[in-house]
Amino acid sequence: MAATHEDAALIVQLVRWGNEMDLDEAAHKVFSDSYDPEKATTDMPAVRKMLAFGETIGTLVKHGLLDRALVLDLWWIDGMWARVGPPAKAQRKHMGEPRLYENFEALATGS
Repeated sequence: MAATHEDAALIVQLVRWGNEMDLDEAAHKVFSDSYDPEKATTDMPAVRKMLAFGETIGTLVKHGLLDRALVLDLWWIDGMWARVGPPAKAQRKHMGEPRLYENFEALATGS
């Protein structure tokens, strides 16, 4: 599937949503040297924002509503997952729900 004008319009809306939710500040926190993915939790606002954003994008890609190549060209999805994946997996285990953030992980890992 090649990216379309509809994909571009949706990407612009996602960028706006990211700005509204201060995703840039969340990214700054989770990519800082002081952030430890193994000690992070989903109680941290920056982690929750990154997970919500990534899961939304992953879900849109999974259902063919957004071009995967375009997403991966714009955002470092596997890098984001590497930073917030450990607390997401811990939350899955805690809640007993393996589907939590599965679309974000699938987008990041190519599965």
